[in-house]
Amino acid sequence: MKRRDFLKTTAAGTAGISLLGFPFSANAAGEQLKLTILHTNDQHSRIDPFPDDERRYAGMGGMARRATLISNIRRQEPNVLLLDAGDIWQGTPYFNLFEGELEYKLMSVMQYDAATLGNHDFDNGLEGLQRQLPHAQFPFLVANYDFSNTILKDRFQPYKVFEKAGLRIGVFGLGIDLQGLVSKKQYGETRYLDPVQQAREVVQQLREQEKCHLVVCLSHLGYSYKTGKIDDRKLAAQVSGIDLIIGGHTHTFLEKPEVVRHENGHETLINQVGFAGINLGRIDFTFEKQTKRRRAVHTAVLPVDNPVLTS
Repeated sequence: MKRRDFLKTTAAGTAGISLLGFPFSANAAGEQLKLTILHTNDQHSRIDPFPDDERRYAGMGGMARRATLISNIRRQEPNVLLLDAGDIWQGTPYFNLFEGELEYKLMSVMQYDAATLGNHDFDNGLEGLQRQLPHAQFPFLVANYDFSNTILKDRFQPYKVFEKAGLRIGVFGLGIDLQGLVSKKQYGETRYLDPVQQAREVVQQLREQEKCHLVVCLSHLGYSYKTGKIDDRKLAAQVSGIDLIIGGHTHTFLEKPEVVRHENGHETLINQVGFAGINLGRIDFTFEKQTKRRRAVHTAVLPVDNPVLTS
């Protein structure tokens, strides 16, 4: 599997971002800021690579390889955010044996900055989630689950603002409707709130009160449905002001991000990188240093299977 690259220049600028692995010129570096977002989704407790006799994904994935790849990128780039779009749990015996503790500890070692909740993250019930949360040294962000009447009241926040080199990056999370996917016994009195309405409110707060230069949504809604069910594409079309949706749930392998233009002209990138840690998503944003105005976006899908990339 080869790395796939995608370059988009915003209307405000020219193609001023370099290819991954090649530094800016000294002049460009002095005039621009670069932010690197790395992301995963639907890890499903895939700690080890797929076995060599697995038909489709033989030898791919594995948290140790991913950790090495992330570490190498951090050595090259000063401003990195590492994010996950949910369904961290369920899928291998590691989850049955350790009930999510190992996944959270390894993600903490990799220094994830934030994640959202997927439906499988409720598979051990609210009690199981509560038991493992202390092992996660990163916040879970979700704006459309109300845990007020549960044991997880006040354990989650709708968003978090990160600061990198003077840039303010607002990150918020959205979860899928649990009804029909998860047993009522497992999610209890957790209330599902309209993700479109919640997203509009959070984006407004991030833009107007928090003065964010970039707004990122960690979504476990799913990429696209033929029905009226809300998905990432519908969300992007209905909610203006989201710059990037990092998606999950549908295990979608996107060759490159989809660009959705809102009716007011705002463009939202949607990306999803499959499942099981087979790929690591990389998105590089460049901004004008003085104005913090976004100029260009360069993205790549990095397969976690290539010794050249992980050495």
